[in-house]
Amino acid sequence: MSAASPYTIRLAIPGIATYQHLRVTAGLSPKSTAAAAKGLPHSLFAVQILHGDDVVGMGRVIGDGGCFFQVVDIAVLPAHQGQGLGKMIMREIMRFIDTDVPASAYVSLIADGQAQDLYAQFGFRHTAPASVGMALVR
Repeated sequence: MSAASPYTIRLAIPGIATYQHLRVTAGLSPKSTAAAAKGLPHSLFAVQILHGDDVVGMGRVIGDGGCFFQVVDIAVLPAHQGQGLGKMIMREIMRFIDTDVPASAYVSLIADGQAQDLYAQFGFRHTAPASVGMALVR
């Protein structure tokens, strides 16, 4: 980030309302207040992007802290997309992975749509055909 950038980085878990707003506004699935209240404190790492005092982007890493880590909740408000904020979020996440995650750990994510192009820039690769991501839809 240059000195002239209107964006700043905060390494902190977002509040529940902020988390819910960012997810829905960025096109991710909604999460209930109860689910967010239970899940957010268990984040292993979280980053927020601020524009002034407003949180306009976020990303988290979750997992067991030793063997398995998952990058989740990469979200940038539409009005701030195209400014390199996804890259800023991923750079902070990769700094955490490079310094705090054991080399033997499995680090994964689910890429929605063209987000795979962003993640590929940081070394993430498709796992198919060796393995295929699956989800329980309820």
